Amino acid sequence: MPRFSVIVPAYRVQAYLHACLDSVLNQSFKDYEIIVVDDCSPDACGPIADEYAARDPRVSAVHLPHNSGLGPARNAGVARANGDYLLFLDGDDTFAPEALQTIADRLNATGGPDVLVYDYARTYWSGESVRNTFARHLAETGPASFRLAERPELLKVLMVVWNKAYRREFIEAEGFTFPPGYYEDTPWTYPVLMAAGSIAVLDAVCVGYRQRRRGNILSTTTRRHFDVFDQYDRVFAFIDARPELAVWRPVMFRRMLDHFSTLFTSRGRLPRGTRGQFFRLARAHCRRYRTPGAPVPRRARLRHGLFRLGAHRTYRALWAAQQLRGRLRRGTAALRRVVRGAVLQLHYRVQLRLPVRPSEAVFAAYWNRGYTCSPAAVEETARALVPGLRTSWICRPEDAHTVPAATRVLNPGTFAYWTALARSKYLVNNVNFDRRLVKRRGQVLLQTHHGTPLKTMGTDLVHRPAAAGSMDFETLLRNVDKWDFSLSANQHSTLVWERTYPSGYTTLEYGNPRNDVFRRTGPARIAQLRESLAVPAGSTAVLYAPTHRDYRRAQHHTLDLDQLVRVLGPHFVILARSHYLDTGSAARTVAGRPPHPQIIDVSAHPSVEELCLASDALITDYSSLMFDYVNLDRPVVLHLEDRQAYEAARGTYFDLEGFPPGAVARSQDELHEIFATDHWRGPRSAQRRAAFRARFCPYDDGHAAERVVRRVFLGDTSGLPLPLPTGGRGPTGVPRQVTVREYTNG
Repeated sequence: MPRFSVIVPAYRVQAYLHACLDSVLNQSFKDYEIIVVDDCSPDACGPIADEYAARDPRVSAVHLPHNSGLGPARNAGVARANGDYLLFLDGDDTFAPEALQTIADRLNATGGPDVLVYDYARTYWSGESVRNTFARHLAETGPASFRLAERPELLKVLMVVWNKAYRREFIEAEGFTFPPGYYEDTPWTYPVLMAAGSIAVLDAVCVGYRQRRRGNILSTTTRRHFDVFDQYDRVFAFIDARPELAVWRPVMFRRMLDHFSTLFTSRGRLPRGTRGQFFRLARAHCRRYRTPGAPVPRRARLRHGLFRLGAHRTYRALWAAQQLRGRLRRGTAALRRVVRGAVLQLHYRVQLRLPVRPSEAVFAAYWNRGYTCSPAAVEETARALVPGLRTSWICRPEDAHTVPAATRVLNPGTFAYWTALARSKYLVNNVNFDRRLVKRRGQVLLQTHHGTPLKTMGTDLVHRPAAAGSMDFETLLRNVDKWDFSLSANQHSTLVWERTYPSGYTTLEYGNPRNDVFRRTGPARIAQLRESLAVPAGSTAVLYAPTHRDYRRAQHHTLDLDQLVRVLGPHFVILARSHYLDTGSAARTVAGRPPHPQIIDVSAHPSVEELCLASDALITDYSSLMFDYVNLDRPVVLHLEDRQAYEAARGTYFDLEGFPPGAVARSQDELHEIFATDHWRGPRSAQRRAAFRARFCPYDDGHAAERVVRRVFLGDTSGLPLPLPTGGRGPTGVPRQVTVREYTNG
């Protein structure tokens, strides 16, 4: 008897059925059966089901003689099921990687409840994935299992059949079946939850709920939406047959009215000329099943009252007025933004006419994120070395906590922000400032960049549209013309920056200030960092930091961290770090699963340098982090599974496989072998790392920020602290270094 019976109804989903079934068959958990029910589909769903059944004995295909709808199709699957638990997956949806293992683990941990409710994410054609907005109700707090009365907020989670696992013996004992018609989930999910003796929750995304542009019932205009009335008749009949469930009648009455209201106001569902009839039937149901007692939010009271009164025209008039008010509100807000923007720019123009303040400096990094990277290192050093200097940091309000107390916080787009840009003498950033910045005579702009360039940058992207996207190269070059200084970490960077960002700035080949912390941090501080990240004592911490893929909309990565953890063993932990451009993808980096005890999501940690210090090794791909990490003389492993695609879309400045900082894996299996054989930290890996460090880190001696501050802020061009001899920190053979060079236009 399998643990799970996965029931997949299929009707007109031939374009998605392969992905649906593959998402089950590719699970690491293998104790299941798949029952594909071909609901007499006119497309290729039947042959696809037969193909999979012939290929894998765990798959069986059921062909219905005529089209019956989702409910009867699911019933046909349930009748063939042998698993301990029933799972439903629509033919156009998918299971998340490791979903079945996660569900199985949670069922075991909660004692085998009647129903397990898990989470889902809406997935779009663009690759975007948005988690259920009511996920907070699935928090795994309190008792492992419970009755619905103990957590009634579960009813706020989408009432569908496919986000739950059902104990088959419970379903059979209660005699639950699906009715025909639209909204067949309603008379199944509510009665199941009300009758369940034990319910558990799983706070993990297990299902990808595909949002089809056309073809699903929610985007279909048909009278079959009237089936909703029969479905609620069935719900109340179930409650009436069980006196002990009478307490749920007021709740179901309120949810029924909410459902009717949603259907009535949804565009494109009810056919033209049927809204009056729908409203009359809704009024009849209100009178038939009215049961006061459930609290109704203030915003819904009027809607419910109008349904009970049958005030169809009043309801439509108020709804139209509400829509109009919403449009007016949005228009007014847009007008306010335009006016405020104009006032801010007028304020900025006034400030530009006032004197520059020689003792003020403004810093920012990564498009106004928190206190980080080389600008932060330079700011800290400048405060210490430059007498009377007042510094400000531009960042979003949510990142203000990362800024030191001695530094003023500027929120982007405020009057103080524009004043600081207009009147501060020093402007420091690792990307460009606002394109509207007017570079004044007497202002000094330092561009620190954010890493040694491996991937193609700047004007070299002209012929790489996949990577350049909507980049405006004319605007880019106008911004570059504002630079006074361009900071370079090594000769390679100098040559790339001067070619790809051509202008008249001065190149400062001084090293990478953000790496100074690697030379100053001792064992005690590293131990504190590891403890703050919950790295178990005695464990080997591997930092996984993949870079952004320009050629992908969905930033999922090919590395399966769960498989890697199993290979590494119990004494390893993985610190999973998403790229800063991949907003919201942290969950996808770890496959949307609940926290694994050996996988720690550190994407929100404000300092990547601290993560480097806290780790024992790095796994990356094309990230510039490798150039920084080798300063720690700790192992680096490259996972280059998609190298051809990355090279085609973005391109690199040198052959990374020919000159890597450590071991190179071209697939997940090769990565497993590298760690299984200890090649990741062997002598060959150490030799590669030393050569890489000698070539790219000649100035990373812990004093790069000091050199920058003395040159830019203090105007000291002589007697600057020199890097330590490279022979003391790595192998010989360092390429000839270029001295600091100054360029003038023409």
